[in-house]
Amino acid sequence: MAITQQYLKKHFSASRIILPVLLGLGVVGYMLYKNYEPGQLDILLNASLFWISMTLLVLVVRDFGYMYRIRFLTDKALNWKQSFNVIMIWEFASCALPSVVGGSTIAAYILFKEKISLGKSIAQVMVTAMLDNLYFVITLPLILLFAGSQVFPEMVGLNQTLRESIGIAFFVSYLMIALYASTMFYALFVNPKGVKKLLIRIGQVKIFRRWRTSLYQHANELLIASKHLRTKDTAFWLHASISTIFVWTARYVIIGCLIAAFTQLSFQDHLVVFSRNLVYKVVLFLSVTPGGAGVAEISFPAFFGAFLGGFTTIVVLLYRVLTYYVYLIIGAIVFPKWAAQKFGREEAEPETLNLKKPITA
Repeated sequence: MAITQQYLKKHFSASRIILPVLLGLGVVGYMLYKNYEPGQLDILLNASLFWISMTLLVLVVRDFGYMYRIRFLTDKALNWKQSFNVIMIWEFASCALPSVVGGSTIAAYILFKEKISLGKSIAQVMVTAMLDNLYFVITLPLILLFAGSQVFPEMVGLNQTLRESIGIAFFVSYLMIALYASTMFYALFVNPKGVKKLLIRIGQVKIFRRWRTSLYQHANELLIASKHLRTKDTAFWLHASISTIFVWTARYVIIGCLIAAFTQLSFQDHLVVFSRNLVYKVVLFLSVTPGGAGVAEISFPAFFGAFLGGFTTIVVLLYRVLTYYVYLIIGAIVFPKWAAQKFGREEAEPETLNLKKPITA
């Protein structure tokens, strides 16, 4: 796949951004219509300022953690402003693209346009993807161990078919994440050449020939990333791992802070909310809508409605505004300025990120 200015404009066009916004707000609007009760506005106005402040603080700290991590992984080749632009556009891509697609390919191109070499750009995106997925793979069993059966909500009000579908989606998502993380680790650090040969052979099989170019591209990416990452020492991996734990833990604490602004939560309740948030997000990985729009709003009450009752819909809206719509807005502001700067000048390097041909780091 070639990433170009035209590709970015197509996928980040106004229609592509408006669609998930309308979908998500449409679902919330319907939920408000069905569930709104008198007195909910008073609850909203009497929200705990401490927990609202904590929610906003965690959001800022989380994004700062992302910026710190990308600066560290690029050996501080990016300044803070560049790091901010990269993270905001990366989040923007994740919001504008389906959850199953994500923004990793876009992220590699963004780093490439920020004067990070192609090999390092691919390696940095791959290592963040691997660490992010390993966080899930390791954390979820620990959460299941400590929180037990409370991790999975009773999902009162949902029919049996929907309950089973959510459970199946969770286990399928977790297995896919575990398989992806383990395969990437093996491909990057154990046998990259062997995996490249396997991907090329798979592309030669008749039923997979339509994906042959993509498979060959991924094979080249693995070799580039592996060569770069093998030079890193223990301190690099320690910093990368700690920053990953920090940003993802902050990401999943946000819902607990927001819910606590409207109702009393014990420490055990915060742990349960945190646990369910991981399961909730893993289920959303299978969403085919941009940023999980619609699916996230529908699924939210099933996981967190027990803590909020009829007020759940308003909290859904607040949560999506803070963690989804705000990044669409920021991205819509940052991306055009960034694109005008990067595409408006004459540059020596090629204008596309295309790995159809072998590339060396």
